[in-house]
Amino acid sequence: MSVRPTNVRLLVLVALTSVFVLPGAASAETPPAAGITLDVVSVNGSGCPPGTANVSVLPDSSGFRVTYRDFLARAGGETNPTDFRKNCQLNVLVHIPQGFTFAVAQADYRGRARLENGATALERTNYYFQGSPDNNYVDHNFSGPLSGTWHTIDATPVNELVYAPCGEDRNLNVNTEIRVDEGTVNPNKVSSMSMRTSEGNVDTIVHFEWKQC
Repeated sequence: MSVRPTNVRLLVLVALTSVFVLPGAASAETPPAAGITLDVVSVNGSGCPPGTANVSVLPDSSGFRVTYRDFLARAGGETNPTDFRKNCQLNVLVHIPQGFTFAVAQADYRGRARLENGATALERTNYYFQGSPDNNYVDHNFSGPLSGTWHTIDATPVNELVYAPCGEDRNLNVNTEIRVDEGTVNPNKVSSMSMRTSEGNVDTIVHFEWKQC
C-alpha cells in the first residue's frame, strides 16, 4: 500500500524541556461503557525482536499502551551499518461494543537521544486500518548536539480523523521507525536514539477518539 501525504498534524515536540503546542487537536470522547478488548495479531520489526514489546489496553478503554525494551538505533563509530534504522509494526484488532467506532486521535512517544554535533535523527509513525486507502504518517526531526530525554505527540484535528468502518472488524496497523545519521562533523563518534530511558521501559500510548455509528 502506498503512503499518502500525511494529514496528521504535529502538535507537540519536546526535546529535553521545550514544549510547543498548536490549536486544533482532537479531545477524547468518553469510551463505551462496556469497554474494549484487543487482540495483538503481530508485532514485527528490528526494533521489537520477539519478547521485547508488550501491548495492553488502557484501564479506561481510551486506547492502548506499548512497552519496548530493545528499540534503539545507532550510527557512527564502529556500530553495525544496519543499526542506523530500527522499526516496529504493530497489527492489532480492537473489539468494540456494537454501535461504536473509533479513530486514532493522538499518540505519545518517549525515549532518550544522544546526538553528536552535526548528527540528526528521525522518528516516523504511520497509522492505517487494514484495507483503507488512508495511510498517514508524521515525522519528528532532531538535530545534535542533543543529550537527554525526548517526547513527541502526534495528534489529529477532529475534522481529519479516520474512523474504522461501522459494524466491521478492521485491523489497525501502527508502524514506527527511528533513524540516526551520524553526519560529517563527528562521524567517528556514536550517536543514538531510543524508545526507552536509561531506567528501563518506556510507554508509547495510543489514544482513541470514539463516536456512535
